[in-house]
Amino acid sequence: MSKAKSLRDKIAGDRIANVGPAQIMAAHSPLSARLAEEAGFDGIWASGFELSALYGLPDVSLVTMTQHLDMLRAMAETTALPIVADIDTGFGNVNNVMHAVRSYEAAGAAAVVIEDKTFPKVTSLIAGGRQELLRQEEFQGKIEAAIASRLDPDFLVIARTEALIAGQGMGEALARAAAYEAAGADMILVHSKAKTPDEVETFIAEWRGAVPIVLVPTAYPQMTVQRARVLGKVGMLIYGNHAVRAAVTAMQRVFAQVIAESGIEGVESEIVPVGEIFRLQGMDKIKAAEKRFLR
Repeated sequence: MSKAKSLRDKIAGDRIANVGPAQIMAAHSPLSARLAEEAGFDGIWASGFELSALYGLPDVSLVTMTQHLDMLRAMAETTALPIVADIDTGFGNVNNVMHAVRSYEAAGAAAVVIEDKTFPKVTSLIAGGRQELLRQEEFQGKIEAAIASRLDPDFLVIARTEALIAGQGMGEALARAAAYEAAGADMILVHSKAKTPDEVETFIAEWRGAVPIVLVPTAYPQMTVQRARVLGKVGMLIYGNHAVRAAVTAMQRVFAQVIAESGIEGVESEIVPVGEIFRLQGMDKIKAAEKRFLR
């Protein structure tokens, strides 16, 4: 079974059994993807925001498709979990989208998320950021191009509407979501920067489409699995930036302590031993291979 089919089947099965939605954790490296898998998540979000942060760049379409694709491929080789690729606006027009879908599918992704903003985009949650939407008809063409380009029919094409982020209102968000479903999208991601789940809950209550909804509850962390399950239409929760935020939190704390104490002795008991890193690197397999084959 392909990773794409396993993800599609899980989302469908969870809806029938009312045990979902799938929980997808952001990652920006093979190591963070492996940690997400060990923690028990259902999939990996190959986050453009996190990779931009890893490179020390703002999330404004500066990370190239090649950079993002290379990291996704490395994560796909490391984890058995399906990977949902955050490909922003698709790196350009319909031609770029078609190339991207073929490339990401070949690299091991199980799904792509494409958003309806203009290229280059500005990260959604930044205060006062430029949030310009592509014409609805043009974005429908992008979704149709993505669907036509995939080889595996189970590969998920998820359409992300930024209408609420751009301040265009609930009616525009619902109209765009319906248009994207008509274009063939497998799921609809509705993004919101409201500080409570009320806005997305209103969207879901008014949604008349058949495809499941995807939520990214960064701005409204009160949205739990249990709360999403009650809504009945949510197929996926994406925790969009918590890996890099957790990493920064830990590094800032440890680095400050080392400087304050003029040495590393005090932090040794607070960080994982080197042996844990060896385990995550798979050093036991290296030792076993050398013992068996190295002469």
